[in-house]
Amino acid sequence: MEKATLVAKYAQTEEDKLVLSRVLDRICQGVARQIPTATEFLTARERILAEQMLQAADMGPVRFSGGWEDAERTACCYIPDYLDAEQYLEEDGPVCLIRATFRADRPLSHRDFLGSLMGCGIRRETVGDIYVDQQSCDFFVLRKIVPYLMQNLTEAGRTKLHLELKPTAELRRPPVQLEQLRQTVSSLRLDSVAAAGFHLSRSQAAELIAHGKAVVNHMPCEKPDRTVTQGDVISIRGLGKLRLELVGGQTKKGRISIEIARYI
Repeated sequence: MEKATLVAKYAQTEEDKLVLSRVLDRICQGVARQIPTATEFLTARERILAEQMLQAADMGPVRFSGGWEDAERTACCYIPDYLDAEQYLEEDGPVCLIRATFRADRPLSHRDFLGSLMGCGIRRETVGDIYVDQQSCDFFVLRKIVPYLMQNLTEAGRTKLHLELKPTAELRRPPVQLEQLRQTVSSLRLDSVAAAGFHLSRSQAAELIAHGKAVVNHMPCEKPDRTVTQGDVISIRGLGKLRLELVGGQTKKGRISIEIARYI
């Protein structure tokens, strides 16, 4: 299948076409020359599209590296068979961890750090996940920009920073705060589960979904009647994100018991 046809088959927007074209070019280069190669960071949605495309292209096994196993933003990597993939990613891979420390009396936010990175002339595609705590921020970047960043990122939100390059295994993340909910629903339709998790009426949830405000497992969904399953992650723009933790049995009234974890 020709490149343009392959990309068009999996791209959903014009921007997708540009991203997938770059992914395909980069991985093809690595395969042809039998050298390790990597893309820039992809969003979770872009990763899904790239995986589908590369599988259809029979490009062989690729890895997605974001610095840790549950990273949302990841780089697509081709690693030849003559290399130990795990060792390569840990020691020479495309993703590095930087820790920025700052004074505790000068709290900073995710927005402060992202704004400062962009202010340094860094493109968003070269920055992975960002985790801000009370006195430090751990964030992933592409290895190629580390020297520039260490010299030029000196402050965020007018607060002085001290930067250190850290092994990815030393990542520090603030604990995820979850609200646990037990509910019953008439069915496992997306609008029913979303209504239960976000304290909406089913008609309100259905309207938001139909107007393109819902994302299921990182992919947009405009079908209120879509069936969701245990483990699915649902986001509604402006309301937040939840995970369907458990689908239980039926109640005496014929409703389905569910457990939901809502991100705070």
